[in-house]
Amino acid sequence: MSSKEDINCFESMYRSGHTPWDTGRPDKNLKEYLASLVSPGAKVLEIGCGTGDNAIFMARTGLKVTATEIVPMALQKAVEKAKKKSVNVNFLLRDIMEKDISGRPFDMAFDRGCFHHFDSLQKRRKFAQRISYHLREEGSWLSLIGNADDTRPGKGPPRLKALEVVEAVEPFFEILFLKSSYFDSNQDPPPRCWVLLGKKRKGAPLKATP
Repeated sequence: MSSKEDINCFESMYRSGHTPWDTGRPDKNLKEYLASLVSPGAKVLEIGCGTGDNAIFMARTGLKVTATEIVPMALQKAVEKAKKKSVNVNFLLRDIMEKDISGRPFDMAFDRGCFHHFDSLQKRRKFAQRISYHLREEGSWLSLIGNADDTRPGKGPPRLKALEVVEAVEPFFEILFLKSSYFDSNQDPPPRCWVLLGKKRKGAPLKATP
């Protein structure tokens, strides 16, 4: 569901170095919640891994991590970074909206800033469904999402209202919490985000509906 124009745009940003989301460290929100969601040895899927900092962090805690990305340059940087740090992550150039990810079912899924890039309820529901499909029964999904309550001037991550999140997610996940927070960022002030934690519903639909 990601157009060639989107991929080329992100590729250009990585090439120019204008990647404000790429902090060089794992996001503080992931670090805060990870240990309470899965135990060492669990299988975790990251969607939109960027240059790999969150995936590498999770792997270092003893998790079996599969991390996907749609931007070749970002994925190459992630692979090189993991190799340099002697960390084992299964990195894949893959769009979850188009193709299944090998290794399912996973115990947990994580995305930092993927969900909010979809510009319609239908697309966001499909993304939530695709995450659900790849999780075991009652598996967890932790998502960091641009927050429409952010009043900072200028450009930043796409911003969603709480209702826009809930409408897309609830058919497939029990929402355990939707909490206002901030992205871990080198920007001052940092962008606001929603921290979403969902648990896959029993008998969650296999297809998204409009």
